[in-house]
Amino acid sequence: MRIGLLTEAGYPYVSGDARLWCDRLVHGLAQHEFDVYALSRSQRQEDEGWVPLPPNVRRVRTAPLWMAEDDEVVLGRRARRRFGECFAELAAVLCGAAGPAALSAGTAALSASTVAGAAGARVEAAGAVAGAVGARVGMAGAVAGAAGVTVGAAGAGRVREGVSASEADRFANALYGLAELARETGGLVGALRSEAAVRTLERACRAPGAQRAAREARVPDLLAVAGYLERALRPLSLDWYEDEGIGAVDLCHAASGGAAVLPGLLARHFTGVPLLVTEYGVRLRTHYLTNPDAPPAVRSLLAAFQGRLAAEAYRRAEVVTAGNAHARRWQERCGADREKLRTVHPGMDARPFAEAGESPECADPDTLVWVGRVEPAKDLVSLLHAFAEIRKERPKTRLRVVGAPVGPEGAAYLLHCRALAAQLFPDEAEGPHIPGDNPVSFEEIGGPELPRPADAYASGAVTVLSSVVEGFPISLVEAMLSGRATVSTDVGAVVEVIGGTGLVVPPRNPRALAEACVALLRDPERRVRLGAAARARALELFTVEQNIEAFHGIYLEIVSRAPVRRVLDGAGEPLPFAVPAEARVPVCWSAPSPSLAARNGPGWATARPVRATPHVPAPEGAR
Repeated sequence: MRIGLLTEAGYPYVSGDARLWCDRLVHGLAQHEFDVYALSRSQRQEDEGWVPLPPNVRRVRTAPLWMAEDDEVVLGRRARRRFGECFAELAAVLCGAAGPAALSAGTAALSASTVAGAAGARVEAAGAVAGAVGARVGMAGAVAGAAGVTVGAAGAGRVREGVSASEADRFANALYGLAELARETGGLVGALRSEAAVRTLERACRAPGAQRAAREARVPDLLAVAGYLERALRPLSLDWYEDEGIGAVDLCHAASGGAAVLPGLLARHFTGVPLLVTEYGVRLRTHYLTNPDAPPAVRSLLAAFQGRLAAEAYRRAEVVTAGNAHARRWQERCGADREKLRTVHPGMDARPFAEAGESPECADPDTLVWVGRVEPAKDLVSLLHAFAEIRKERPKTRLRVVGAPVGPEGAAYLLHCRALAAQLFPDEAEGPHIPGDNPVSFEEIGGPELPRPADAYASGAVTVLSSVVEGFPISLVEAMLSGRATVSTDVGAVVEVIGGTGLVVPPRNPRALAEACVALLRDPERRVRLGAAARARALELFTVEQNIEAFHGIYLEIVSRAPVRRVLDGAGEPLPFAVPAEARVPVCWSAPSPSLAARNGPGWATARPVRATPHVPAPEGAR
């Protein structure tokens, strides 16, 4: 099987997101070939290079999302009109505006000056129609009937129960219309960055029926949204979608949502290649958690785009996988069909944690360990206040905070936590002639005391997770593989991961966190029981082997239901696994056909659709 692996800011780059599980997947499925189509995040990421690639990665094609040179494509009058219609429809869907009005407005913006009067008449007529429709729908229903993602005047967003079929069709028609135009003209980078595109977006925001947040968009907001849409739609202008390119794979596997699914959607649209979408974090949820200070109009329009794109990906994909039940619930809320959903937990390499997991008695019985990225979402402030309560009950207890800050915000947060720890816990000394020591230490993995993550977990009797926001808690799984008892806050997929093998408390509750930690510190036998149960659960559910096996089964399931279309049975229906075995034999076939072989098979197999030999029943009485 030949898999097209689609990534955004991920594999095969050294610093890529989800690089580790993609690398393990490719290495674990050595019997399959992989073509990697990667969208890079920054110049720095490209300069850092790639991870070593295994032999079954046959091709890697990359494109930057962080910059785009002008494609110097000059659209003719007819192409400008098509672009205006498609982009206006796309903008109208995001704004919740009436389609005809936005459509005519976009056409007027991109038409020549000689037809401006006629375009204006069309805008006026469309506005009258939209007004009549709005009158029938009603002032309240026009807003309440919109599906997808909406954000109120204060900027607070909520996800509605999916996207209506009509809006999904409008978004899909606009998206694929732009893709077809980009394929015919050679690219739409210049058109998407043009003033006409911004004016089209502005008219859609001002059109009848537009959401309140969209109507309040100012010029800086429109420029920000137009710039984001241009970057998000850059994959439309790539030259990946020919039969010799992404159309030659048996299956496209998008390793995340967002821009990574666009090549898969276009491959399905142009060449019929089936699509698998995997999300360990739903992009719409990420959008709500990031940039909270953005203007309401920007948050509303970008959330609408993320929601519509996710709904289209879920609708077109053969299978959608989530990394945990928490992400799966988000996918359902964004419109994913339950029959398509599968839960495939991330796979962790259990070998580095085997030594710690098999020797729990080596842990310091008076040490708590926290491991993770240092950022506000991890709520180390609550952990430090909880530790102050723990010290009242267990004065000899120590806390090791192991992790590096994430970005400038994380560095500032780390300084704040250090200052708070110094204030709460002045340096202590056992005698007047002994240097003082703070019971809280801030460390990073890679130093002489903690060269590996497993060493951090092995150093303490209890591992603590204090987050207020969490997706799939990788550090918690690592602690389970290390055989350590855990105390965690009830966020994200924590309860799903921990099962009944650890203690769970409400987030932002230092007293509850302290009581749970004290309960485990006082009961060594309970710690051992919980640690053993946690390690057994992690080995059963969260290993690399189960992850690879799950995806291998999904690949076979998809290909069996969406086979190569060029090989047909007697009724004209496609046959599953229809590429002949000879297609994989590395020899030169005599008299090759000039036509393209199906999935790179031999020419004799695909000169025309191959009909299966009809079954001839055996004579009566034959053995």
